[in-house]
This record gives sequence, C-alpha cells and structure tokens, in this order.
Amino acid sequence: MDLIRSKKRRVAEIDFGYVGDIEDVNSRELRLLLDENIVPVIAPLTHDGNGQIFNTNADTIASEIATELSNYYNVYLFYCFDKKGVLRNPNDESSIIYDLSLPLFNEYREDGIISEGMIPKLENGFKAKLKGVKEVLITNSENIATGKGTRLV
Repeated sequence: MDLIRSKKRRVAEIDFGYVGDIEDVNSRELRLLLDENIVPVIAPLTHDGNGQIFNTNADTIASEIATELSNYYNVYLFYCFDKKGVLRNPNDESSIIYDLSLPLFNEYREDGIISEGMIPKLENGFKAKLKGVKEVLITNSENIATGKGTRLV
C-alpha cells in the first residue's frame, strides 16, 4: 500500500544513510481503511515511489499521519514509551511534567532538563498540535486508558 512517501535525508554534516524525510501521507487510503473499521499498523518504513525503502522516525510518522487525518477527524495522538510521561528528572519517576507548553519545552530544552530522544518526540508532538491535532499525550501503556501523562498544551 502506498501510504507514506519520503525522500532520502539530505547529506549535510552527517550522512544518515537510508533515512527518509516524509513528503506525503496518503490520507485517502488511510481513511478508506478506517472507514471499514480496519486499524492499520504502520511500520517506520517509507519509500520514494521508485522502489527505495527508507527508515523513518516513528514519532515523525505518527505526527504526520495524525496531522493529515486531523483534516477529516478529531485526532488524538498518544506517544507511548516506558515512562509515565516527560520527566523533569530522568532518575525520578515521580517528576512527571503533566502539562507542557511550547515555551516551557523550549526553556527546559535550553536548560538541559529535556534532552536526547525526548526532543524529537516533543517537537513532533507540538508540530501536530499546532497543525490541528486535538490532543497530544505522552505516557506509558499502563496510562493510555486513564489519560495520565504529559499533555502538550
């Protein structure tokens, strides 16, 4: 199925190899599946339309799909990982940031409170929120049903 097209990431300081940057999400095909009550499971692989497969960031794929589908549905984007939410202190499981605004995220990133792999997840989440996704929540599998975790506001 031709769901997500991408192009090879441009070589700048680093050559990322076969990493793709998304150019297009085929929302028509996704909506056909959803309208038939089929829940698609989408691997973090994309292609260029000419047979080249790319590894693509899963958080980016989720954000791009959510953004595209928000043109047709009320979309809630949940990022699920091993923590109960974004933590002020990665060594303290109880230091969850429950509501995170873009200015606060930028401040925490600058101060080193939020770093490494959490940065692209949050950047993708805020991008989706700004482009029409109704809600973005970052949590673990145990808390998805309860809605507890870090909510992007």
